[in-house]
Amino acid sequence: MVDGASGVRTRPLNPHFGVEVEGLKLSDVASGSGYEELRGLFEEHSALLFRAQDITDEQHLALARRFGVIEDRKADERKPGETVGVSHVTNVQEDGSLSGEMDLHTLHLKANFLWHIDSTFLPSPALTNILIARVVTTSGGATELASTRAAFAAMPETMRERLRKAVFRHHYSHSRAQISPELAKLPMFHKWPEQRWRAVVANPLNGAEAIYVASHVWSVEGMEEAEGRRFVREVLEFCTQPRFVYSHNWTPGDVLIWDQRAVLHRGTPWPWAEPRKLASLCVTMSEADGLAALRPALAA
Repeated sequence: MVDGASGVRTRPLNPHFGVEVEGLKLSDVASGSGYEELRGLFEEHSALLFRAQDITDEQHLALARRFGVIEDRKADERKPGETVGVSHVTNVQEDGSLSGEMDLHTLHLKANFLWHIDSTFLPSPALTNILIARVVTTSGGATELASTRAAFAAMPETMRERLRKAVFRHHYSHSRAQISPELAKLPMFHKWPEQRWRAVVANPLNGAEAIYVASHVWSVEGMEEAEGRRFVREVLEFCTQPRFVYSHNWTPGDVLIWDQRAVLHRGTPWPWAEPRKLASLCVTMSEADGLAALRPALAA
């Protein structure tokens, strides 16, 4: 379909959410043209796919800044004057070699195979991720998205009411512990204290509600730990039913942009003997994006 007078065309990725966008160059948006239309599609559809985009790292950074402040998990490690750059989801190490399948770095990548929302363990979590394919493998390596907005609308009312009252407690080390206890002990997964977030977030522009859950959730307030984890598992299983999932097989130049307030994602395995590199930039959620409403009342 054609959206508006600009000639931008969209095609559904899934019957419930997401569109492939044609007729909009992200390099133009990075330089200041067309962001309002892009943001409107983002708010309405939750996930956007752009194919065959010719976009440099500098344009990637500029595009991310259109959405807000770029997330910087290494701010405490930077030298004076050093700025954040593009991150890479990759098995290619600095010397050009590939990390082994059981290396801690590879285990960290495998933790991304768990359904999650980025940065729920940070004091200000992510609004979006802008992910660009740079090097892809001959097979595997898909990125899957699941709409927690569509899932929330479809689930039984009794479950929705439980979620509206729930507060989830998130910690970075919890998702890593599901892959490797050794990995979970690394200092990088203990830089931030646990974060408490409401289990349901409403989009401040259109009011659409979505479930805010992730592999980082280790506890539910008011529940015994085992009971809480069963509840979280039940919620994740409902949200990631095939009817709510879009699986993307990458080609170089593909770009995915999704709303972290309404979409879970995960990677899928690929042949570890082959290089894979995705360029990633997360943008931090602001108060205008609904951050204040996501914060629960202080724990008693």
